[in-house]
Amino acid sequence: MTTTEIILSARPLRMAAIGFAGATALVAGANALFAQGIAGHDSKAPVNYAADRIEVQDKAKRVVLSGNVDIAQSDLRLRAARTTVAYSNPGQISIDRIDATGGVQVTRGGESARGDVAVYDFGRNVITMTGNVALRRNGDTLNGGRLVIDLDSGLSSVDGRSGGAGSAGSGRVSGTFNVKQN
Repeated sequence: MTTTEIILSARPLRMAAIGFAGATALVAGANALFAQGIAGHDSKAPVNYAADRIEVQDKAKRVVLSGNVDIAQSDLRLRAARTTVAYSNPGQISIDRIDATGGVQVTRGGESARGDVAVYDFGRNVITMTGNVALRRNGDTLNGGRLVIDLDSGLSSVDGRSGGAGSAGSGRVSGTFNVKQN
C-alpha cells in the first residue's frame, strides 16, 4: 500500500472522529440548555401553591393537592394535575419533597421542561422528571426519557431512559439547536 493510499483510507476514520466530536459537543450543549437558566435558584424561598382541592394528611405528614395545581418558589413554577407534598415538623411545615404527576411543567423565565412525572427533592435540591421529557429554550428543543436538574450547580442531564412502567420511547435523546443567523 502506498503512502497516498494509506492517507486516503484513513480519511473516513478522520471524518468519523470529527463527526463524533461534533456530536459530543452538541450533547454537552444540550446538557447546558436548561442549566444556564436554572442555576442560582433560591431553593430556600417560601413555596406558594394553588389547587382546586387540598387534603392534609397529618399522620402521614403530607399534603395532597389536586386539580390545576400551581406551585411557585421564587421564579420557579411547577404545574401539574396532582402533587403530593411530604413534610416534616407538623407545627411549622418544612417541605422535604414534592411528587407531581399529570402533565407536569416546570418553568423559569423563558425556559420550560415538561414530563409525565416530576420529583422535587428539597434535601438534595434536585428535580427529576421522567416520561416524555421535553425542554424548550429560545427555540432550542431537547427530548428524552428522563431529566435531572441540580438546582445548586445548575447542571442538567437528559437521557433516553423513561423511568416509568409502560412508557413508550426510543430510548434516545433528540432535539434541535438553532444556528446563529448572520
